[in-house]
Formats: sequence, structure tokens, C-alpha cells
Amino acid sequence: MNVIEVKGVKKDYPLGKTTVQALKGIDLVVETGAFLSIVGPSGSGKTTLLNIIGCIDTPTAGTVKIQDEEITALPEQTITDLRLHKIGFIFQNFNLIPVLNVRENVEFPLLLMKNQPRALIDSRVKELVRGVGLIDQIEQRPAELSGGQRQRVAIARALVTNPEIILADEPTANLDSETSESILQLMRQLNQSEKTTFIFSTHDPEVLKHANSIIQLRDGLLVGAGVV
Repeated sequence: MNVIEVKGVKKDYPLGKTTVQALKGIDLVVETGAFLSIVGPSGSGKTTLLNIIGCIDTPTAGTVKIQDEEITALPEQTITDLRLHKIGFIFQNFNLIPVLNVRENVEFPLLLMKNQPRALIDSRVKELVRGVGLIDQIEQRPAELSGGQRQRVAIARALVTNPEIILADEPTANLDSETSESILQLMRQLNQSEKTTFIFSTHDPEVLKHANSIIQLRDGLLVGAGVV
């Protein structure tokens, strides 16, 4: 079953008197349970494509379907609910809330879902914080953590709602090799046990080793695709 279908997607950005074509017509089908890596040089359109799939940005042209529902024309509230319940994000710049500690940052999406039992929230948060190796830092705020630790908080937060799709922009960029491998193993385990679909933008060869399919972007175009 296809979880994501991208058809003819283009994205233009105005830059002064000119227009930058970030995506020039992308066609992509992602099957449920994929562990997909998007590769390409800086400026190739990787982050733009992730943002469009994740409803953070909208295409200039083309369509995106998630589980057979076209998302490009959905009302804002429906898109918000889709992002909250079905999609988890791991951003390159973390996007943590500075006034909240690790526990509070990770639990935040569960609080937005409302009507979640407190015991269930506490259990899920501790499980994931322990899984990313930060249980001893659970009461610390982002400013008290290293870049790698903040990235691990962001990963735990993305996983906390058990989303069906995880979108990750350079998820291992701030991690040492040992931590990176443990995080990738955690994601791969979730991918295999829950059939969670993962899509990574990455330059990391270790991420590529875990991928079961790879697509390559260059200058806003899909120039290669394959199954590992």
C-alpha cells in the first residue's frame, strides 16, 4: 500500500526580482513501512520536499496524497490534525521549546492531542527519553544540553505519538557515531515492528546503510532512485 504519493510537485520561491525553482516537477511514491533516504547536494530540494510532504509548506504546482487523501487543498484545521496524529518531524535545528525541560518538550505533542491519561503520557515519555539515552537529563532545559543531546530530545518528541510517518531532516547531523547508530537502531526497530514509514534527508553514509530505498535529488529534480 502507498502511504505517500507526490505527483508533478513544483515549488518556486521569489528572490528579489527573480524566482528560484526549488522543485521542478517531482513524482514519488512511498510505500507503507519504507525506510527511505533522500540524498543530494545542498540546494537540491531535499528539505523543501520534506516540508511539502509534511504539510509545513505548500507546492506551487502538483499534488501530494497521504493515505490516498490529497492534502494540498485541505483546510488548515484538518492539516493541523494530520500533522499532529500521523506525522512526526525531526528538524535539523531541533525546534525545541527553550523554557520547557526534556520531559516537557517530549510530552508536548501528547498534551496537544488532549484526553490522554496522565499515567500513559508519563510512561511513554520515560520510555522514549530512556531509549535515546537521556533519562538522567530529563529535568534539564535545552540550553543545558549539548547539540547532540538536543537532537535526541527532538527525536524522542517526534516518536512520542506513534506517528505513521516520520520525516527527518539530517537527523544524525549533531550526533557522534555511537549515538547515531543507537538512534538509527531505535528507528529501524520501530519501522519493522510498527511499520512506521521513515523518510530521511541525509548526507550520512551510516543512515544510507540502514535505508531500504534511496532517491537522489539534484537541482530540484529526481535524478535517481533505487532499492537497497
